[in-house]
Amino acid sequence: MIKLYEKCLTYKSIRSKIDLDSEIIIHELKFQAVRSSGAGGQHVNKVSSKIKLFFNVETSSGVTSEEKEILHSKLAPKISKDNILILTCSESRSQHKNKEIVIKRFLQIITNALKVSKKRKATKPSKSSIHKRLEKKKKLAYKKASRKKPEV
Repeated sequence: MIKLYEKCLTYKSIRSKIDLDSEIIIHELKFQAVRSSGAGGQHVNKVSSKIKLFFNVETSSGVTSEEKEILHSKLAPKISKDNILILTCSESRSQHKNKEIVIKRFLQIITNALKVSKKRKATKPSKSSIHKRLEKKKKLAYKKASRKKPEV
């Protein structure tokens, strides 16, 4: 039996670390509890502890149109054809812990995708560093040349 959860998680540990936009986004998340695979014996066959998180990028009101474009470009492999971001978690045997883990992972993925990376500034090596490099090069060349057998 598959249960679909559409209500938001009310963990204080998660809510204390997020801002208002994340609050809106968390309310838009949909969860699905599925039977997990792996070790656990009979318990695995009875309990739906694996959590699937669904987030519709297109219909989200917590994300601006520019942010949606950025998410589409950076998270393209993780977004389905229906514009839904799907994440799963089956690390714990507890459904609640898996929900907490998958929400934290989701927020981390979204914030990392929306981070603007700094542009690299082209720099030149200093004159002293160039001079040191050339001196080391000369010393090493002299050392290697002195290893040769003398010419007769």
